[in-house]
Formats: sequence, C-alpha cells, structure tokens
Amino acid sequence: MRLPLTLALTAVMALTSCAAIRESRFNPFNWFGRSQERQTDEFGVALPDEQRPLVAQVLGMAVEQTPTGAIVRATGLSPMQGYYDAELVARPVDENGVLVYDFRLMPPPEPKPVGAERSREVTAAAHLSHIKLEGITQIVVQGAENARSSSR
Repeated sequence: MRLPLTLALTAVMALTSCAAIRESRFNPFNWFGRSQERQTDEFGVALPDEQRPLVAQVLGMAVEQTPTGAIVRATGLSPMQGYYDAELVARPVDENGVLVYDFRLMPPPEPKPVGAERSREVTAAAHLSHIKLEGITQIVVQGAENARSSSR
C-alpha cells in the first residue's frame, strides 16, 4: 500500500515542478523575450534582387516555440489596402548572431483606398529549426519606417 502511494506522490511532485521549469530561463523556448521597437537604419540596406517593397510599419512581432524550433510572426501596416504576398525575407546571420528579416509585400496592381488602419494590417511568419536557432542571439523584423527586435 505504501509503494503506490509513494509513487503517486512522486508523480504529483514531478508534474507540479514542470511549471517552474516552463517559466524559467533554463527552458530554451524562453530565450526570446518581447519585441522592442528599433530604428531601421541600424540593419543596413536591403537585398538588391528583391522586387517587393518593405511594409510601411512593423506593428508587432513574436517568436513562438514549436516542437521543431520556433516561428517568427510579425504584423505590419501597409500604406493602403490590397497589398498581398507578404513574406519575411531572411538576410544572412551576422557575426554577432543577429538574424534580420525584411518584411516584404507586393503592392496592388492598381491604387486602392487607404482605408482604416485595422484593414491594412498584414501578418507574415517564418519557421526556424532548432539547428538554425543555435547561433542566433537576436531576431529583427524590419519595415520601411521601423523595426522590431527580440533578444535572448
């Protein structure tokens, strides 16, 4: 009778301690914090072969854990309605471990009304594997007017 009770109590104690590990800095999925706004000129010029312009403004970004790595998700504001083909285009990781994504999207073929800000929001995401995350210390999503970054 004592052995099952001891095993049950040990299992309960182990499961309740998982929440502490999930919230700790030792958990590799907690490496990236909330994003912070940055200036775009900190990260250099765009890749020359890209035809799509940068999103006007990066409103927010998050680095979310997945079983296979992380997803970088960003929301941007286009100058008018009708922009499409949004993508986070990665630049090479620099020597300091900074990965910069250019938030690119295609303008509409003909001018559209500006519309409300909420109707002009566009979201794009990119996946990073655990292997790619190894050398990365900071992730930046860059738009035309601003950038947002998240660091370990």
